[in-house]
Amino acid sequence: MDSKMLLTCALDIGEKMLISGAEISRVEDSVKRICNAYDVKRIDVFTITSSMVATLEDKDGNSITETRRITKHHTDLTKLHKLNDLSRKIVRRVPDIHYIRNQIDEIEKGTKEYNLPIQCTVSALIAGAFAIFFGGAFLDGIAAALIGIVLKLIVYATEKTQVNMIFANVVCSFAVCSIAFAFVMLGFGYSTDKIIGNIMLLIPGVALTNSIRDMISGDIMAGMLRFCEACLVSLAIAAGYIIAALIFGGIGK
Repeated sequence: MDSKMLLTCALDIGEKMLISGAEISRVEDSVKRICNAYDVKRIDVFTITSSMVATLEDKDGNSITETRRITKHHTDLTKLHKLNDLSRKIVRRVPDIHYIRNQIDEIEKGTKEYNLPIQCTVSALIAGAFAIFFGGAFLDGIAAALIGIVLKLIVYATEKTQVNMIFANVVCSFAVCSIAFAFVMLGFGYSTDKIIGNIMLLIPGVALTNSIRDMISGDIMAGMLRFCEACLVSLAIAAGYIIAALIFGGIGK
């Protein structure tokens, strides 16, 4: 077994798991188990939200180190499930390294996002449901659903252009709140605070939950970094609302 290829494949799996929304402890444990299944002498893995470092020592005493820089996160539970299942199969069956590489490529090609129209439809349903859930009228739900579509289009555009995450959330929040204020001014809706319930689509719930899990698992540094990131995103969302409220003079209170 080529130790370098083994470490590369193990880190590929760990990196994709981290990007897909896995907690730090799961990523590190998966990489360690995969490498240990091939009877390496030692494997050390250090992971935070933006970086992965792993050092493998083979039976001959040769050390290999690889580093990965993580620049994006995108929750994809389907891909995460497939990668987690693959890591378990590797530990159980100890297959050839080429099998692992083929499986990673198949998962990457086989896991596709829903197309934009479906994403917009789901975003509209969620946004409208949030507005009604928070006590809004049916017209507020319709307005929120329309804004939900606009929000998804803006998020899609910012992801494609790779805009800074904080700035992107300020823009998205500002756009959502501005349109909500405008709808109330035009009479297409009754309560601004109910319509902007679709801002919940931007809340980093998974990141916040994983940060708490990481800290409970003992990964204090990684958990704190993820927690700070979630807080910054939340502040960016609040900033977008404040800017819109100042411009529109708090209409719709």
